[in-house]
Amino acid sequence: MIKQFFQRPIVNFIGRTLFYFIIILVLLYLYGYSGVGEGHFIYNEF
Repeated sequence: MIKQFFQRPIVNFIGRTLFYFIIILVLLYLYGYSGVGEGHFIYNEF
């Protein structure tokens, strides 16, 4: 019964959309957490 539910085109589409949306959110979070866009202060040692 559950297998038939997930074989419906609309359920499959919504499930894949949510799955990829979550992956994109995780990647954006990791990109922001890494600080790639931030400028680094060169003279930290002084």
